[in-house]
Amino acid sequence: MKDFDTYQDAAFATAVYPAAGTGTFPAVAYTALGLGEVGELQGKIKKIYRDDDGTISDAVKDQIAAELGDVLWYVAAISRELGIPLSRIAEENLAKLGSRADRGTLHGSGDNR
Repeated sequence: MKDFDTYQDAAFATAVYPAAGTGTFPAVAYTALGLGEVGELQGKIKKIYRDDDGTISDAVKDQIAAELGDVLWYVAAISRELGIPLSRIAEENLAKLGSRADRGTLHGSGDNR
């Protein structure tokens, strides 16, 4: 999954925020707050229901892709600030989901399923 790390490094080249690259609380906080981009993604999805009767146009798909890119950038940034390779995040998430699938606990709630 090294492509994730390549992306993370390339994304960092565009990092312009307080204390970027220091791994300090201000850098972590800024990048975490940037995950508010998820709200913009949710807004696009909500408008599909409200305005377009659930029809997803190609133009809206492009807008959603752009918002997903913003979310990915902030995920890469916060994990870099914490010193965690993005590949590790991806690999551990797949392992967690695989374990849940094996145990039949994909449905449900809570972190420790």
